[in-house]
Amino acid sequence: MRCAWADSSEAMQQYHDTEWGKPSHDERYFFEILTLEGAQAGLSWATIINRRKTYRIAYDNFDIDKVADFDANKRAELLEDKGIIRNRLKVDSSINNAKIIQAMHKKGENFFEYIWNFVDNQPIINHYSDMNQVPAQTKLSQQISKDLKKRGFRFVGPTIIYSFLQAVGVINDHLDSCDFK
Repeated sequence: MRCAWADSSEAMQQYHDTEWGKPSHDERYFFEILTLEGAQAGLSWATIINRRKTYRIAYDNFDIDKVADFDANKRAELLEDKGIIRNRLKVDSSINNAKIIQAMHKKGENFFEYIWNFVDNQPIINHYSDMNQVPAQTKLSQQISKDLKKRGFRFVGPTIIYSFLQAVGVINDHLDSCDFK
């Protein structure tokens, strides 16, 4: 048994079974998921999962320093890449967000530690019996969203951040009936 949303494709099942809700402390992975969640805004997660390999190529495997250094030529190249979501605001936000994380690194901070500090380094494990019970956002995602925006991050609204927190395992919203909880 798995959460019903994951049954739409093999790629979604793989993502659900091996990543979603699993606590991560990997800086690169946090940046990847933040970028993908921002790209997903207004679209389905399946659309993003199906383009993930292309995203990894286009974004140099989500190397934060490389993405932070993307220049106008690389930005133009991304906006022509049919394998990713070619939305100027989303592309610009990913580069902007990489620059902010890079600046955090220069101050001795890690993005993943910053996020985990909001929950005292303990994942939140929710108990839902139906996906309709899972919220789109919470006070926690609103708080983190507000703080990220204050730091200059973009495409980090509370709904995007809630999905991000689920993806990186800060929040585990696998249904109680799910064998992958």
